[in-house]
Amino acid sequence: MNIHLIAIGGTGMAPLACLLRDLGHDVRGSDGPLYPPTSDMLARAGIEPLVGYDPTHLEPRPDLVIVGNAVPRTNPEAVATEELGLPRLSMPEALDRFVLRDRKPLVVAGSHGKTTTTAMAAWVYSRAGADPGYLIGGAPVGLASGFALGGGPRFAIEGDEYNASYFDRGPKFWHYRPETVILTSLEHDHVDLYPDFEGLERAFLGLVERLPPTGLLIACVDYPTVERLLPASPCRVVTYGVGAGGTEIGGPESGGAGAADVRLAGRVESGENGVSFELEEAGGRQRIDLGVWGEHNALNAMAVWAAARADGLERDAVLEALATFRGVKRRLEVVGEAAGVVVIDDFAHHASEVSASLAALRQRFPGRRLVALFEPRSLSAGRRQFAADLAAALASADRVLLAPVFHRERLGEDGFDPKEMAADIEQQGADATACTSNDELAETVLAEAMAGDVLVTMSSGSFDNMPRRLADGLAG
Repeated sequence: MNIHLIAIGGTGMAPLACLLRDLGHDVRGSDGPLYPPTSDMLARAGIEPLVGYDPTHLEPRPDLVIVGNAVPRTNPEAVATEELGLPRLSMPEALDRFVLRDRKPLVVAGSHGKTTTTAMAAWVYSRAGADPGYLIGGAPVGLASGFALGGGPRFAIEGDEYNASYFDRGPKFWHYRPETVILTSLEHDHVDLYPDFEGLERAFLGLVERLPPTGLLIACVDYPTVERLLPASPCRVVTYGVGAGGTEIGGPESGGAGAADVRLAGRVESGENGVSFELEEAGGRQRIDLGVWGEHNALNAMAVWAAARADGLERDAVLEALATFRGVKRRLEVVGEAAGVVVIDDFAHHASEVSASLAALRQRFPGRRLVALFEPRSLSAGRRQFAADLAAALASADRVLLAPVFHRERLGEDGFDPKEMAADIEQQGADATACTSNDELAETVLAEAMAGDVLVTMSSGSFDNMPRRLADGLAG
């Protein structure tokens, strides 16, 4: 088919374009000016995007148009698509049609940990010889790219709860035909799309209900919000977690009340190459070495372990793969080190993510001064309603510098005041400053940095290339 993608440079659209090209389709698309790594990804697939949006980009007439979820209905190409009566699909609809129908999708969903857990699953299944397909919203370390068709039955995909497109308002993951679901967590987020938690909960409920009777739900019951969804599962449930949790529902093979089916046995220990821990399950205890840090990643590994073992992957191969997993770029990624200062880039933007990331860094760099540089980038991160939780999470750092609220004009009175948050953080024991610009933040950090510091930038966006600016500034 001749397929045109509107907003081809999107996080999911670019890898989809490459997958379609691998399937033999003639693929083209349009977007604003694109830059590495997206432009390089498309170039390697032989796709040269058109710059800008113009109805003439639909000439010659394509067989199908795929529309990204960032495209408004007023987009000139979207308007022309409707006027010409061209067949169109949203990105997840296209994945369903072209990629997922003949596979066994492993959908990783939840408020936190989706990208890392999907990448971990792709790595484990690949190293264990299962030749999976996968689509990951990030750049996994060690894999050639964040996507692959694969030849095995499994297709691991990051299950996004955000809407599919302007004409397909349901969550993306409803289209992903889940055979197995890993549900990592459930907390209120994406307030622009889900103003109340009940709406978000219904989206995840719909995902659970879409599992087949022969499927598998792997759920973290450290979250009561996740546990509430389990009665809706039409298939077997395997629970995991740190705490007790547990459920008697989901089929005769699921865990009994009082404890998760797969649970931590003792502490998560930090080492030079990552963490080690023991998990306990019906078959006994198993020691896991994991090539990344943090208790939250130990939980992610427990979920992947449960999925891999349920699929019959060989035990020692799974253990070796977990030990050699090196994470995903922009997830506690070491960007550089100079003058005794380490610069880390992290995608954390929700209070729970900030807390987990800072705890992991404490574990990895014990005794060192931890400086958190936070940009309230998303529409949720900048909201006043989440400010208290965010301040409490950031206060676990030694020093905090706050960037301006990115969507200040859109949020209006709903946005928090960084100066008020800085005062709140200081009351909780950490030194905090609200900066008036990202340039001021960079200058302040570079002026204050001293040997032994660990600087972590936290943002769901580019943060004005802050990690690289800091690493270059320290090296210079």
